[in-house]
Amino acid sequence: MLSREEIARQFQLPERKSKIATLLKQDGQVYCVCRSTDSSRFMIGCDLCEEWFHGDCIGISKKDAKNIKQYFCEKCQLDDPTLSIVFKSSKPSGDSDDAFEMAIPKPRPPKREHKTLETKISKKYKSGSSKSGGCGECSNCCRNSNCGTCKNCKDSRKHSRKPKEKCLMRICKRKKTSSHGTKRKGDDSDSEEEVLVGGAYKPGMQCYGPGCTLSALPNSKYCSTKCGVKLATNRIFHVLPQRLQDQSISVSLAEEHDKKELESIREKLAMARSLLQDLDRQHQKLDKVIERAKNIYTDEDEDKYGKSKRKETEEESSIYCVTCGHEIHTGSALKHMEKCFNKYESQASFGSIYKTRIEGNNMFCDFYNPANRTYCKRLRVLCPEHQKDPKIDPNEVCGCPYVKNVFEVTNEICREPKKYCQRHHCWEKLRRAEIDMERVRQWLKIDELLEQERQVKQKMSQRAGVLALMLHSTYDHDANKQEEELRMKQEEEMRMNQLSQAENYDKEQFENIQRSSKNKKHRKSSQSRS
Repeated sequence: MLSREEIARQFQLPERKSKIATLLKQDGQVYCVCRSTDSSRFMIGCDLCEEWFHGDCIGISKKDAKNIKQYFCEKCQLDDPTLSIVFKSSKPSGDSDDAFEMAIPKPRPPKREHKTLETKISKKYKSGSSKSGGCGECSNCCRNSNCGTCKNCKDSRKHSRKPKEKCLMRICKRKKTSSHGTKRKGDDSDSEEEVLVGGAYKPGMQCYGPGCTLSALPNSKYCSTKCGVKLATNRIFHVLPQRLQDQSISVSLAEEHDKKELESIREKLAMARSLLQDLDRQHQKLDKVIERAKNIYTDEDEDKYGKSKRKETEEESSIYCVTCGHEIHTGSALKHMEKCFNKYESQASFGSIYKTRIEGNNMFCDFYNPANRTYCKRLRVLCPEHQKDPKIDPNEVCGCPYVKNVFEVTNEICREPKKYCQRHHCWEKLRRAEIDMERVRQWLKIDELLEQERQVKQKMSQRAGVLALMLHSTYDHDANKQEEELRMKQEEEMRMNQLSQAENYDKEQFENIQRSSKNKKHRKSSQSRS
């Protein structure tokens, strides 16, 4: 059994000592063909000149280097054509005792000495590519570095990891892709006629264009755009007439459903427009009531009754405002709450960059704010910021119509002075706001119904379009069955007509034969008599 010192002496080879000494000479030494001092990347050294090269610069990865027994750089191979890269044999490691010994290159026949380095590199990669299923002769098999532009190279650079898939420009051109299936054993066609990887195509493939005999472009079925458009046009003219005929024969269920939906939408639109007209009439009626109140004077008896009522209310208890929380008398509660609400309402803004454009009276404020470049979208009668209440004349009456049984409006109006009427404070303002708010709801409903109508019309227009007819087809079993029965009936009638015609023809022929035989007999009898 060998001792440790004897085993160490076996590994102290002169080649390894020289490499270690070279590495330890200086730290700033330049390496590789790129002449850089970077030694952090994977490197492989030439076994002749002892120069070190980066694996990515010469196209050799760390995985490929594990199969190399002796490596010689391109410069050494150009100086001595007999040198070549020696790969490890595939036999078990126990059979090779000289794994660390330098293999002596064997002399080659002189007839191969004229081969260049490119031929030897391609031969080297042919042996390597044959293991991976490549041919070893095409340009992709002879490529010694990744392209850096294909999908696999970009993915590996993006994720900074070792690529799981091989570079597309290093895949053998003659290797079939899985999408085209496996080749049968009895097929004698050359593998180069298949669609190839790496930008290759079927050589000599004829253009699919109608009547065209030219070759197709790479990665295309046509020689030009004109041939592709011509074939598509012919297909449309061949398929579309039958689809149009089928569409006209039977109406689709979706078409009937859309028609019913369109009718219901239009009925709702008509109802919303009629409600808008009713609201306009209510608005006009309110204007007439207010105008009537302006021409009526206050009633003295009602004024005295109102003053006595106000004195009684002043002696009553007080309440708290729901907005500000202050304590107020019940008589002036409505006026205080209205002012308080307007005060806090004016602090908020409701604006839009578009001005309102609707039919009839504009119910929005639409005051333009140059600072924000917006239009105010409060109701005009309720906007406390831009619309101020008019001054009340001391002799102006309230004018609020009296109501019977809560909802029945009478012709009588309140004749108490408007300035002191506490029961109907701002009644005309609130009534106008109620009408305008209902008009806003109806306009929003109309806008929504118009959008639904547009969508239904768009569906109906697209249903019978050229693209839809070309992509979709419906087989009507009932209609086709009726057509088949009608066709069979017509064929039966035609066959019966042909039979009847044949029978009539046979009868005529039979009658002609009988007539001719009678004529012959008559002639013979006449000749015998003579």
